[in-house]
Formats: sequence, C-alpha cells, structure tokens
Amino acid sequence: MEATVKNLDNKDVGKIDLVDTVFDVEPRRDILSRMVGYQLAKRRAGTHSTKGISDIAGSTKKPWAQKGTGRARQGSIRSPQFRTGAIIFGPTPRDHTQGLPKKVRLLALKMALSSKVKDGKLIILDEAKAKDNKTKALAARLDKMGLSRSVLFIDGANVDENFALAARNIPMIDVLPEQGANVYDILRRDVLVLTKNAVEQLQERLK
Repeated sequence: MEATVKNLDNKDVGKIDLVDTVFDVEPRRDILSRMVGYQLAKRRAGTHSTKGISDIAGSTKKPWAQKGTGRARQGSIRSPQFRTGAIIFGPTPRDHTQGLPKKVRLLALKMALSSKVKDGKLIILDEAKAKDNKTKALAARLDKMGLSRSVLFIDGANVDENFALAARNIPMIDVLPEQGANVYDILRRDVLVLTKNAVEQLQERLK
C-alpha cells in the first residue's frame, strides 16, 4: 500500500510504502474494546478504601443490656447502623489490572492503525518539527492543513521539543513518541498523523 507524504505546509513531498500486515488489517470491534478496557483498567490507582468495623475508633463495650431496655439489641456502637459506624462490603484497595495476551495487544494496535487508514483519517508527515515553540505559529500551519482539532501526532523515538511545546497549548492536540503509540489515544482522536520515522519504526516493531 502506498501513501502520500506531506509537509507542515500541506504540500506533497513524496510517497511511502505501508506494510499491509500493519496498516491493512480488518478492524474488529471486540478486540479494540478489550484493549481499551485493558488500558483504562491499568490506569486505575485502586486506592479507594472504606473502613470496616475493626478500623473504626470507638469502644468495644456493648452499648446497653441485651434485654430489658425495650430497645433493639446492639453489640457495638461501631456497627454500620450507627452514625460514624462502619461500611459493610465497601471498596478496599486492589489492583484493577486485567490480563490480555501480548499477541492480542499487538493485533489491537495494528487494527487501530488500519481503522484510521480505512476511514481516510491517516496523514503521513515528512517530519514534525518547529523552528520555535510558539503556539500561534504552529496553530496557523495546522489550521491550513485542516488539523485544528482532535489530532494525535506520533513521531519517532525522539520528539522535537519545540513542536511538542508549541502543540501542548492547543486543545485536543496530542504528541507522542513512537514507543508511546497506543490504541486508546489513537481511537480517541479523530485524525492520526504519523511522521516517516514513526511509520518506519512502527512497521519494524509490528510486522
């Protein structure tokens, strides 16, 4: 598969071959959904916590006699029915990480890339570099290319610092190095922009 390479001035500057085994894989909603769930679960801190009856400060003495008071029997003022009492079956710290085979994770990344090709939402840049870190100048160039919102840029292993700083202040524009390419970020943005370096490195890693 052959794709056109553009520069930041929206001019065609060449062609590049895209490997079919990476950029022409039929997307499957179930695999992409599993991968997104895997990523989002892995992000969760799992630090939510509530206090059980053994964690509540208070006396261990029985509030009142079992019989003869006319009131319901009670065993502890730390029980959940009392104010400031325990929480029963509340959340406790745990690991939310899900298991997903490496082959499935790699396949999902290929499918995410292929889905952008299939939808005509993939753009190949010769390079993502800026002379300075001025947001206004970069925003004007991106607007000229029709990339003013919801775009993910993926560069090679080393992202240009000026480009990253300039893009940081533009809403819904993300910049990642090739090793940070992931299914969730690719799918959450409308347009995917890859540099030539990113394409070469992704193909080398995924083919």
